[in-house]
Amino acid sequence: MKPHGHGQAPRRPNIGITPDFSASRPDSPFPYYELKVPYADAVLRAGGLPFVLPYSDDLACVDAYLDRISGLLVTGGAFDIPPEAYGETAREGMGPLKLSRTTFETALMRGAFKRNMPVLGICGGMQLLNVVLGGTLHQDIGREVKGAHEHEQKHDRTHPQHPVDVKDGTLLAEALGKGQLMVNSTHHQAAQRIGAQVVVSAVSPDGIVEAIESTQYGFALGVQWHPELMLNTVPIHVGVYRLFIQKAREHRR
Repeated sequence: MKPHGHGQAPRRPNIGITPDFSASRPDSPFPYYELKVPYADAVLRAGGLPFVLPYSDDLACVDAYLDRISGLLVTGGAFDIPPEAYGETAREGMGPLKLSRTTFETALMRGAFKRNMPVLGICGGMQLLNVVLGGTLHQDIGREVKGAHEHEQKHDRTHPQHPVDVKDGTLLAEALGKGQLMVNSTHHQAAQRIGAQVVVSAVSPDGIVEAIESTQYGFALGVQWHPELMLNTVPIHVGVYRLFIQKAREHRR
C-alpha cells in the first residue's frame, strides 16, 4: 500500500453488497432489487465504499464482480436457504425460498474464498456461510431446539433483544471485545452442525450459535444479528464492520 500524505484518510476499499429481491410490487409489474440503507451506512461509516451487486448466473460475471471488490458483504432477508444445499429435505416450519439469490450468493462466496477475500455474513448471510463451509441449519428454531428463547423480536430492531457470549481469542472478540454483548434478533433458523474448520465465536444463553468464523481463510465471519441496525443505539457494533473494512483494505491488491 502506498503511503498516504499527512492527514489524508486511507483509500476506501470497494465492498460488494448482495441485495434482496422482490418479484413485483402492486404499483409495478417489474421485479426490484432492495437493500436496507443501514448496510451501506455501516460500510461507509467503517471506511469502505459500498457497491450493490445485481444477480447473475454467469460465473464470468461473478468473477468480474470479484475482480473489482476487496470485500464481500452477504446480507440477510426474510427467506430461507434450501435444505437440499446442506443435504436435507424440508421440514415443517421452513419459510419461503429465493433460489436465484441463494445461487448467486453461493457462487460469490465460493469465489471470494478462492481469492482469500474477506467475507462478512449478516443473519441469513451467516447461515449461508455455515452451509457453504459444510455445515447444516436448524430449519426452525422453535420446533427443533428445546428450550430456545424467542429469536424474532417484536420490538424496534435498533434495540437489542438478548445477550450473547463472545469467545476470547476470536476475530469477533477483536472487533467487539470478549464476554457478554447485547444483540438484536430477527431469525427463525440457525446454524446446527458447524462446517469444517469453523469456530463458534458467540453463543446465546439458550445455546443458539450466534457467530461463526473460518480458520481456513484470512477473514470469513458471520454474525446472526444485525449490527448495522444498532450503529446509533449500541455503537460498539460498528466494530464488526470496521474490522471487516480493515481486512478488505489489507486484501486489496
